[in-house]
Order: sequence, then C-alpha cells, then structure tokens
Amino acid sequence: MKNILVTLLVLAFLCSCKNEGPVKKTNGHTAPKNKNVVFILVDDLGWKDLGCYGSSFYETPNIDRLAEHSKVFTNAYTPNPVCSPTRAAILTGRYPSRIGITDWIPGDDPKNRSLLGPEDLHQLPLEETTIAESLKPYGYKTFFAGKWHLGNAGYFPENQGFDNNKGGHHMGQPPGGYYSPYKNPKLSDGPEGEYLTDRLTDESITFLRENKESPFLLYLAYYTVHTPIQASKRHLRKFQDKQKKIGDSLALTHREGKAFTVQNQYNAEYASMVYALDENVGRLFRELERLKLTDETLIIFTSDNGGLSTITGEWKAPTSVKPLRAGKGWAYEGGVRVPLIIKPPGETKAAKITAPVISMDLFPTILDEMDLPLQPRLHKDGSSLKPIMDGEVRTVHEALFWDYSHYHTSGWTPGQAVRKGNWKLIHFLEDDTFELYNLKNDISEQYDLATENIEKLQDLKKELEQFNRRLKTARPKINH
Repeated sequence: MKNILVTLLVLAFLCSCKNEGPVKKTNGHTAPKNKNVVFILVDDLGWKDLGCYGSSFYETPNIDRLAEHSKVFTNAYTPNPVCSPTRAAILTGRYPSRIGITDWIPGDDPKNRSLLGPEDLHQLPLEETTIAESLKPYGYKTFFAGKWHLGNAGYFPENQGFDNNKGGHHMGQPPGGYYSPYKNPKLSDGPEGEYLTDRLTDESITFLRENKESPFLLYLAYYTVHTPIQASKRHLRKFQDKQKKIGDSLALTHREGKAFTVQNQYNAEYASMVYALDENVGRLFRELERLKLTDETLIIFTSDNGGLSTITGEWKAPTSVKPLRAGKGWAYEGGVRVPLIIKPPGETKAAKITAPVISMDLFPTILDEMDLPLQPRLHKDGSSLKPIMDGEVRTVHEALFWDYSHYHTSGWTPGQAVRKGNWKLIHFLEDDTFELYNLKNDISEQYDLATENIEKLQDLKKELEQFNRRLKTARPKINH
C-alpha cells in the first residue's frame, strides 16, 4: 500500500511540476538515463580517519584513489552527533527535529540529571518518503545492506522502499560482533571466521551482478567502525608492527568537561578495521569496473557522525579527530564534521569543496544526478550539491543547525548549535550559556569569542531561534 501511495504521489508531482520548475529531460524524454547509485555509509568514521583527510596511521588506499577522481568536501556535516537521527535525515532529506528522531534509538535519557530529554520516536515513520521510495517508480532496484537502526519489525528497510535487506534491523551495533555467528535476524550466519565487513560486501557484489541491466540504488551501510572494536585478524599484525615502529601505542587524552578526548591515532585494532573497510570498498569498486558500470554510477561515501574520540569513564576511545574538538556525541566539530566524497557519473576531475554542506543534501543530489525532478516538498531541508560540484554556485546553505537536546555517554549535555558563514554558536541548555567560535581562524574551537563579539553573538542567537521555530523543535524539561 505504501509503495502504491508513493507512486501516486510521484505521478501527481510530475503533473504539477510546472509550479516548481521544469522536469529534467533525457534525450527529449522524461524517463531517466540508465544511471545508478552506490551509497556507502560508514558508522562512526571520523573526519580524520582516512588518508585523504590527513591520517598518517590508518591506511585507506582504495578510498584515497576514489578521492583522486571525486569531489572531496572538507566542510561536510551530519545534522546530529549520533547515528539514528542522521540516518533518518539522509533517507528523507529532512532535519531530524522535523522527523521526531533526535537521539540514537532508543536513547539513554537519565532521570537523575537537571533536564529530562524530549521524548522522540523510536522508528522512522512509514509516512516519511525515503530516497529508495522516490527512485522505485522510475524502475530502480533498491538494495540495503548493513546497519539500519531506525526501528524494529514493521519499520525495517523492506518497509521503507528497499527490495532487499541484508543485515538491517533495530540494533545499532552487530549483536554477535564482527565474526560469524552474527546473531542478526536479517543476516544468515556465514562460515566460522567470516568477517562481517567482508560479508556485507559479498552481498552487495551479488546484488550488482544480478541487477547490472537495471538502474539501481545500492545502499551499503557498514556496521564498522562502530564498537565493539574487533580487529580484522588478517590485518592486525600490519598495524601492530606500524605501531611499534612509530612508538605510539598509548592513548593521549585531553579533558573535555567530564570526559576525555583522545588526541592521537594509536589503536592497531581500530586501524585494522579501517583497513578492512578500505579493502572491501576496493572490492566493490573493482566489481563496478568489471561490470562496466563505473561511468554510469554516482558514488557517495560518508559517515553518520563524528569519530568515537570522546567518552567518560576509564575506557579510552579508539580514535582521534584532532585538530577538531571532541567527537561523537558532541556538537563541537569533532562530533558533526565528517568525510564526504562524491563521484558523479562519468566524473574524473577531482576537486576540494569547502562550502558547508549537510547530510540532507544527499537525497536531492541523488535525484539531480539521476536526471530526475527534485521533490522539495519531501527533501525540504536539503539542497542538491550538483550546482556546487559543477562550479555553478559557491554555496547552498546560509546556515546549518544541530539539535541534540539529550545527554550522552560522551559527556555531552543537552544543547544546540548553529553555523552561519565561518561563525558557529553553541548553546548549552543546562546553564543557558553560549559559546561563539570563528571556524576559519579556529577550527579547533579553542577561543570562545562570545564576550568579544556581541553583535555576532546576537545574530547567531536569532538564527538559532529561527531554526527552532521553523522546525518546531522539542525542548528538554526541567527535572523537578
């Protein structure tokens, strides 16, 4: 029933599109070219976790090679510093606050703190239209593999427009770890010793081979590099040896509120997971080339939030995103700035793009690159990045917004943030304090300018309030 409704909505949109601009045509027809989408979403991959983004300890030769022929975004953001809200935003093109998912599912709102986090949804509503549902009326085969974390039975990928689902269920990390048996209700166990990252790639390659004649959306949402940190055994020794050679095997930390942020990339097990990720991305790309699909495929590679570098307690976080401040769970740059690499179909010219962009932009970008009409009534918070990649415009957003009014085990307390131009404002709700940073001069957010630049502070406060009104954000309550 849902798919029938989506089809009718798309047809109705095409009939009324004269009010929202012309329908794009291909060779004089409204039907799209035979273009494909490969969307790779990595869990908790930090902004500094790739060689092409500056890591010297982790090795990512295949992803680096992709970057050499792609658009590399240096100011790409997620709309939330944890996973479920961002995943919902990617699929719908809408801010998480608008959807009603503002924390990881089911969240961990404590009852003994000064604020009570707002109640949010534990599933992506079926009424939301996903990018998969928008592509299906045009004949696209849709495939999902990996982490879903957007609801339990009845709200799985197959209920949200995906023809196939390999491994997507309600949990946010692999229940059986990274080695078979996986204990995953949506993924059969493999042979003993099979590594989950390898298996998800195998399933994706099978899909490519079976659907090479049809336009397709392959949405590969790796569980890696989320905890548990379990090394790829075939690569661990490589990074243990490298660790010894550079003499950097201990985590160096810096206090962040009541938490600690790791300052160096030191963890050989984590490095082996990143390397296994890269190895499998390379396998997938080679299969695209073998099937002669590379030139007609849009490739998007990104992460759902910042790297896991800041946590409370005695356990040391596994990675560092320095020079960015904090990490996953925080609205500082380390928690929301992520890698984003986009290779348009047929594109070979590399470019670094500094314009601030955000996860909701990927929905309309896919439609635009597939020569399909944009649907702004759906992806109302996203803007196509094609004009930026084509050099037609320099920016697509006047301001960006983050709403994370929950507590998190990273030490974050409820708050919000907004970026406008080079300026960023953070509002901590417990004590109603504001911090102001100039990211052009201070990417590490070390110099709070709130008391020095009152005019800019007031400007961004107004911007923050406008976002709250427009999105009708849910606020935390005082815990009496």
